[in-house]
Amino acid sequence: MKVIKATNLHYKELNQKIYDLIAGGEKHIKVENTYGHRYIGDGLRGTEDVLIEVYGTAGNDLAAFMNGLSIRVYGNAQDGIGNTMNSGKVYVHGDAGDVLFYGMRSGEVYIKGDVGYRVGIHMKEYMDLIPKAVIGGCAGDFFGEYMAGGYLILLGLNAGKNKPVVGDYIATGMHGGKIYIRGKFDSSCLGKETKPFDLDEEDKKIITPLITNFCKEFGYDIKEIMNEKFTKLIPVSKRPYGRHYVPGWHTLTDRKTIMPGSLELNGYPKVRNVRER
Repeated sequence: MKVIKATNLHYKELNQKIYDLIAGGEKHIKVENTYGHRYIGDGLRGTEDVLIEVYGTAGNDLAAFMNGLSIRVYGNAQDGIGNTMNSGKVYVHGDAGDVLFYGMRSGEVYIKGDVGYRVGIHMKEYMDLIPKAVIGGCAGDFFGEYMAGGYLILLGLNAGKNKPVVGDYIATGMHGGKIYIRGKFDSSCLGKETKPFDLDEEDKKIITPLITNFCKEFGYDIKEIMNEKFTKLIPVSKRPYGRHYVPGWHTLTDRKTIMPGSLELNGYPKVRNVRER
């Protein structure tokens, strides 16, 4: 194991040291005294047996574009965890910030505590590449916004009695993937593209191994967690905003005259010039 003391290191210096160690074949790196250093693990390639341990507060974009490594943060983490992450695993033994898992493509992220706003925005999946995230605490507004794929699990373990575990505008614009929420939330806060359902056997097969990993990492009792009611949120529309897109010329039936009037002839709204808007 190699130890890096981040005290007085610029984030670029810290990340270069980490990169050089991994390029040299190091499998276990311990980073101490981290105070918001950004971009730890970004773009790194390796296997899950390559471990970076971070002690302190990890800065923005932890594990962005990461491929295959494991990162454990013993403290809090700031915004943008797992941004466009391709593979690997991240564990945060604390709270995390906003806009987590943006465009996440695959891999797994586990957060023990609370998270902020716009978590899970634009998560996506392709064939067997499915991003997965488990959050132990509560979440802010716009949870699962524009989600296109993957699994997003919210446990609400530190929610007060009869208090909602998630904020407003839940799953707004969602058009793929699955969200699982344990505990109480206001269904009137759901985006109109989404509907709640009870879990079936397939859902239990999806969430049980992920929650088992969460409990093993953070020391929770899985039986106690699974005894509470879960709600599944899935989209009821695949392209909720498709009708608002500007039509391409290939969609027109009258292609001889590509003037604003031809749009109206083909059933589209009147095209106004800038001065009319």
